This record gives sequence, structure tokens and C-alpha cells, in this order.
Amino acid sequence: MIFTTKAEYGVRLLIQLGLQGSEQPTSLKAVAGAENLPLAYLERIAARLKKAELIKATRGAHGGYVLARPAQDITMDAVVLALEGAIAPMDCFVDDRDARVLCSHTSDAQHCATKLLWTRVQMGVIKSLQRTTLAELVEFATPATPQESHLEIHG
Repeated sequence: MIFTTKAEYGVRLLIQLGLQGSEQPTSLKAVAGAENLPLAYLERIAARLKKAELIKATRGAHGGYVLARPAQDITMDAVVLALEGAIAPMDCFVDDRDARVLCSHTSDAQHCATKLLWTRVQMGVIKSLQRTTLAELVEFATPATPQESHLEIHG
């Protein structure tokens, strides 16, 4: 399973917004510059994140984007779903409207020999994304404050 640049750039955008805090809107131009991302593509990604109510936009001279809710309330499964759609580990997986995984190899998807394996892979990825919050990623991206070293220097 390979996520596209939509997920990668979207997560990077959210981390930048998380680093800036919820007080001051951040322009996409600033994020594009800081992350070396194409602005036009970032605009399309931001539109998807806004539609999913993960970010909010403000207009005006000091406009830009802010997180729509606290970073600890934004999980990566919601981000990936907004940007990539349903997570499927194999191309043959079809997600029906009842949240069931179907296999396109057989007419009776219940008898697909590999369905158990790939369903477990899918659930493992989803659970990992559900457990990972934006707050964790922002904390990981925040440079550690230098602490005074109390090591004794021997000459």
C-alpha cells in the first residue's frame, strides 16, 4: 500500500499549522515555502482538508489557514481518508457502501483465499492511523530545547 503525495503533503501542511498554533492563520504560500511544496497542489489539498472540516480558512490581509479543532483531536485516519479515500492494501479490494471489503477476483468475495491476510493488513494500517494524532507529530517536529549539560569535563 503506497500513499500518494496528497497524504504526504497534507500531513506536512497540518504539521505546519499545528506548529503555528491556532491563534494566527498561516498562508499556504508560507507553508509551501517552508516545506518546499508546489503551491497550486497545496491549494487543492487544503480544499480537501477544509471540506473534511480539519482546517478552516480566513480571508483578508492576514488570512490563511488554521486547524479546525485541537491537534490532539485530529487523527491520521481522518486525514488519510479525506485525502486518499478508503484504505485498501490491494488493488483488487473494493470497499462497498456497507464498509465491507470485497474482492474483485471472485464472484463470491467471501471465498477469496487471500482476503483474511489483506483484511488484517488493512486493519493494522487503519488502527495505526487512528492511534496517531496530529499533536504527536507536531511534538515530534518541534525542536528540543537545549538543556544545560551537567557533564564534568576531564582535561
